[in-house]
Amino acid sequence: MSLLEVASLARSFGGLRAVDGVSFSAEKNRITSVIGPNGAGKTTLFNLIAGSLEPDSGTVLFDGEDITGMKPFRVARRGMARTFQAIKLSRRMTALENVMIGRHVRSRAGFPQAMLASPWARREERRIREEAMKAIELLGIAEYAGRETGSLPFGVQRSVELARAIASEPKLLLLDEPASGLNIRETVGLAELIGRIRAEGISILLVEHDMSLVMDISDEIAVLNFGRKIAQGKPREIQSNREVVDIYLGEDDD
Repeated sequence: MSLLEVASLARSFGGLRAVDGVSFSAEKNRITSVIGPNGAGKTTLFNLIAGSLEPDSGTVLFDGEDITGMKPFRVARRGMARTFQAIKLSRRMTALENVMIGRHVRSRAGFPQAMLASPWARREERRIREEAMKAIELLGIAEYAGRETGSLPFGVQRSVELARAIASEPKLLLLDEPASGLNIRETVGLAELIGRIRAEGISILLVEHDMSLVMDISDEIAVLNFGRKIAQGKPREIQSNREVVDIYLGEDDD
């Protein structure tokens, strides 16, 4: 069953058609990847899905609900979380505090209750801390929970960002180039983390340039080129697709 349905999505910037009538679906409990050369429209597509940009046309259905053009915080409350190409963490906060920020999307305490530190607000803050620690433990970074994020190795920072995203209890996690800046060992570890997240029942939509990672973990792959979808299928189908080989991998008849 489809968790995400994208239909004829389009967005232009001036005269540039960044996303041009893209349609695809992402199934529940599966890893769906979107690949393509630089400038293919992958990140713009993510921004349209997550609500950071409004489309010129087309629709986005998430878990049966039309979320087209919905504000990002409303999309997040419905169960969609994302990470970014460039890590966006508060460097002077601890890893745990950063992850707690992700959990606050599920908070019911308003600003007055928090300011007055009511017993109910304090109890909820404890629950947020507990749930944030569960996300940290799931990703195997509990030893770093109390350390300032800016002092952590890059790969650990990426894991903190993932923990912050899953702390919001998403149904769908959008990962934008999560292997960017990672070495080979860290990328292998990332693949293991993504598998662990999927095992928790979280579906994943991935944009990534590392083809080894994509082919290793994906159930389905959609390929973009100049804003258009040129192919979609299983990893083996994409690897043997001549148009993908010619356009995306840049190989010729030789």
